[in-house]
Amino acid sequence: MIQYKYYFLSLILVIADQLTKMMVLGSLELYESIEITSFFSLTHVHNYGAAFSFLADEDGWQQYFLVSISAIASIAIILWMSKTSTNQPYKLIALSLILSGAIGNLIDRAVFGFVIDFINLHYQDFYWPVFNVADTAITLGVILLLLVDFKQDKAKP
Repeated sequence: MIQYKYYFLSLILVIADQLTKMMVLGSLELYESIEITSFFSLTHVHNYGAAFSFLADEDGWQQYFLVSISAIASIAIILWMSKTSTNQPYKLIALSLILSGAIGNLIDRAVFGFVIDFINLHYQDFYWPVFNVADTAITLGVILLLLVDFKQDKAKP
């Protein structure tokens, strides 16, 4: 049975991701940064590649490749969700998070040719790569999915 509330969760997160990115586009110039705390800034950057700017230095083919991968992954996650039992709500939440992140970054790549990143965590001279709400959703979803699967594996005799 399809649980629409999990797809709705994905939709809400995609909207949140896109709204925050539009706020950044409307408020900050490219590379402009606003320090919020000593370890957190809002910094407007564009990522032409995948995670940690992988493939960012290529000559443009990566945009089509990453759009294709995101679209295929999104379809696969939707199919996975449709086959996942409603008795596994944490797995469905994890998949919803991953789906929302994949779609959020897919929209950016399809519309702009890059992903808008702005969450900048740092400590003294150490800077984590700048990321966004979609990246956060993917990361949290993968962690939750791993925890759910780990717990299921430990429960098996």
